[in-house]
This record gives sequence, structure tokens and C-alpha cells, in this order.
Amino acid sequence: MPDLRNCRRCGRMYNYIGGPPICLDCKNADEEVFKKIKDYLYDNPGATLSQVAMECDVSVEKIKMFLKEGRLEITEGSNIVLECERCGRSIRTGRFCSECQNQVHNDISGTIAQADKEPEPKKTGIGMRYLNKNL
Repeated sequence: MPDLRNCRRCGRMYNYIGGPPICLDCKNADEEVFKKIKDYLYDNPGATLSQVAMECDVSVEKIKMFLKEGRLEITEGSNIVLECERCGRSIRTGRFCSECQNQVHNDISGTIAQADKEPEPKKTGIGMRYLNKNL
């Protein structure tokens, strides 16, 4: 059975197959914007975030989204700043610096390992009770 949803951006119904909750048309529009930004940065490697946004007619938030997704990377010497969401350290791409990324990974792995070790709750043998057995 298909998973039909409304696109968060345009509101149209679409068959959701994973990823961001947007339709294929909106995903394709994002890809066009991404290509435009990438081409501009290739031709203008020292451009500021506001220059890229203005020249490509794209919001700063959209550019930051591509940086956080790891699709764009800040080059050496660039004046664009992206901060680790956990410690605030300056990073070039993604959401976390390498140290915080390792720490988050270890925390998640530890939680999973702990959940695997915990015994299942004992069954008491008490089932569902009904006040009126005619139900």
C-alpha cells in the first residue's frame, strides 16, 4: 500500500518513499538550486554567503541546509562560517565537528548495546481483565 502524503512545500499529494517530506517536483527544484549554487561557487571560490545568496537568488537558509547536509563544503580561506551544533566549533560541512560526531556515534552505540543487554520484563501471567465479560 503506497504511503501518500502532502508535500510540505507545495501541498500536492505524492507517494512518499523516504527522505525529506517533499514531492518529486520540489526535490528536482532543490537539485536545480543546488547545481546553480555549486556552479557559482566553482567560478567564485571566495564568495561570501550573502553574495552567493544574492547572485543565485537563493535564501541563506537554503545554502546552510546544503552545507549541513554535507553536499557543500566551505573551502580554506573562505569567510563563510558554519558552527558545530553541539560545541560551537567552526566546521566546513555537516552538522557536527569530527570530535562531536564521534561522541554522538559512541553515545548511540552505547545506548543500543545497553538496550540489547537488558533482560526482557518478566511476564506475570496476569492477562487482560474485564469488568463485564459480555463485552
